[in-house]
Amino acid sequence: MMKVVLRIVNISVTVLCGVLIVCALYYVGLSSYSFGYRVYTEPAVSSGNGQSMLVQVTEDMSLKDLAEVLEEKGLIRDARLFYLQATLCKFEPKMGNYTLKTSMTPSQMMEAMTPTKEDSSDDS
Repeated sequence: MMKVVLRIVNISVTVLCGVLIVCALYYVGLSSYSFGYRVYTEPAVSSGNGQSMLVQVTEDMSLKDLAEVLEEKGLIRDARLFYLQATLCKFEPKMGNYTLKTSMTPSQMMEAMTPTKEDSSDDS
């Protein structure tokens, strides 16, 4: 009788562990998919005209620093997400002062801070 009870408990614990592992994998997968989806579809913080903010990009500023500044000013929702987007796009901001709006998407902000061909021909 005792062997039967121990066998039932053993099977129950094994099934419970399996269910917990499946739930954890589902949660991790769902979170990863959501984050990955946002990399390419992140909307602007606000709609309409939005609020204008002045952002200064300095020579010693890294992409992580820029992402944190944009998040602090309320221009983006997630600095980690912006950093990943910028890294994937091989974004290299040009030093300077920029007026960005909360109605701009992260890709529009990167475009506004990227030197154009006309800007680079002025430097040579």
